[in-house]
Amino acid sequence: MAARRRFTPDFDPAHGDRPLSDTLHDIVIGRWQGIRDLLGDTGSDWALRTHRVRLLAHAAAGSSTAESWQAAEPASPDAAVLRAATEVVRVFHRAITAGAGQAGGVERARLDATVRACLAAAAAHPADPMPWVSLLTVARLYEDGVPRRELRRWWDEMRRRDPDNLEGHVQLLRYHSARWHGTHGRMYDFARDAAGASPPGSPLPVLVQIARVEEYRHIAASAQGRPVRGFDQHWKHELAIVEIRRTWQRWVLGRPDAPVEPEEVGQLNYLVHAACYAGLTTEARGLFQLLGPRAALVPWSYTGDPAEQFTRWRAQVGATS
Repeated sequence: MAARRRFTPDFDPAHGDRPLSDTLHDIVIGRWQGIRDLLGDTGSDWALRTHRVRLLAHAAAGSSTAESWQAAEPASPDAAVLRAATEVVRVFHRAITAGAGQAGGVERARLDATVRACLAAAAAHPADPMPWVSLLTVARLYEDGVPRRELRRWWDEMRRRDPDNLEGHVQLLRYHSARWHGTHGRMYDFARDAAGASPPGSPLPVLVQIARVEEYRHIAASAQGRPVRGFDQHWKHELAIVEIRRTWQRWVLGRPDAPVEPEEVGQLNYLVHAACYAGLTTEARGLFQLLGPRAALVPWSYTGDPAEQFTRWRAQVGATS
């Protein structure tokens, strides 16, 4: 009998999106034409487009590919959207270099220039929510945040185009977190309000699990290795368990009975991570079976070695596919 193949999680950042993977390779060799074709083919599938633009921007941030495309096709709305998203990634890289990616780590003139690039992209592609997602992202880097009225406008413009845009919700959730410009309470209020208002099958309920990860990161970093009283119950107290089950019921049981799309993989990893640490075997098994080998570094990397945890928990709950 042949030896049983050892399970290996797949941490492909494109989450199985083959056309995106091919285009990411184009960026490495300096070709922008593949990006143009990919975004043209994506059309107004906003969830997929947001996923693709976000990863393309991360790949393009260390090269001049976005600039080359915009110079070659200055009237292209897609080029403007990618250029703006790329500038956002670059200012975050600059903040990390300045010190752990904190507000105030980038000079205001550079942030203002990035905001102008996002607004120009929004004007160039009026239907696209992505420039507004980019604005909600860069807002975190302003030392004192952005004025409430301006933040609200960016949020309203994003939701007008794509009310359930998960990435936009995640960016505003982080803005409201204690690590940036808010508190744990404000962050959870935002997550629970958005989750409660979402229709069946929407991924927005997972915002509550994302908020729990954000709280964990902040507390763990602040403790600097010292024990925190009650922290061992972070994932498995009664409310945490109720909210995982609620996300499972509203999102996973409400979504179509279809293969997982690439743009769902990262969020499903948040939910299965929470289910594992809460001891919810049935939900965790179902989520692992949905995902197959498709893993995401976050949030597993915040609680240990990602590959070891994904593999161990998958075996522990009895997932077989």
